[in-house]
Parts: sequence; C-alpha cells; structure tokens
Amino acid sequence: MPKDNTGFFDKVYDLARQIPYGRVTSYGAIARALGAAGSARMVGWAMNGASNYDDVPAHRVLNRNGVLTGKHHFPGTDLMQKLLEEEGIVVKEDQVQDFKDLFWDPVTELGFED
Repeated sequence: MPKDNTGFFDKVYDLARQIPYGRVTSYGAIARALGAAGSARMVGWAMNGASNYDDVPAHRVLNRNGVLTGKHHFPGTDLMQKLLEEEGIVVKEDQVQDFKDLFWDPVTELGFED
C-alpha cells in the first residue's frame, strides 16, 4: 500500500509559495529546508501535482543545475520557460542563466535549520 504523502506535499507547496518573484530554487533546497535532505525526487513529485493549485509557483523550482527538468508537466511546450521569462529570468536551452545569482535558498532566507 502506497504511503500518503499529502502532508509532505502540502509542506512543499507552502514553501514554494514563498519563493520570491524573479528568483528560483531547487528541489533539493526545498527538501533540505523541510528536513528531508535526499528527498529531492519526492519534492519533484509534489511539484508535478502543483498544477492543481493556482498559487504554487512551480515554474520557479528547478534541478540543482538550474535546468527546467519539470517543463513537461506544464501545459504546452514552453510554458515553464515563458513564466520564468515574464519574471525577467533568462533561459537558454532549458537552463536558467545566472542561476547562482537568482538562487533562493529557503534554509538561509527563512532561517531553517539545515
């Protein structure tokens, strides 16, 4: 019987809602902030379902290298990239440019314990 991950997913969504406009983070950073380091894939699964919520900016969550690995979970072919570009973020070949400068780390920004 599969585990119910609803509580964890809700925590992921709550944290994702705090990512500032024009900034990005990673699946792993969210996992670390939630005390679940090593659960980046689980965060990814949560983000796959974020389309059920209008207020979760899933487009701001990327892989650790700034690549738009979740883009196929958005409607259309390039909606994730368009949403990022509307926030002034430059994307080339499915990768956010200046990723390190735009990176928002919830552990340091929100004072979570790592």
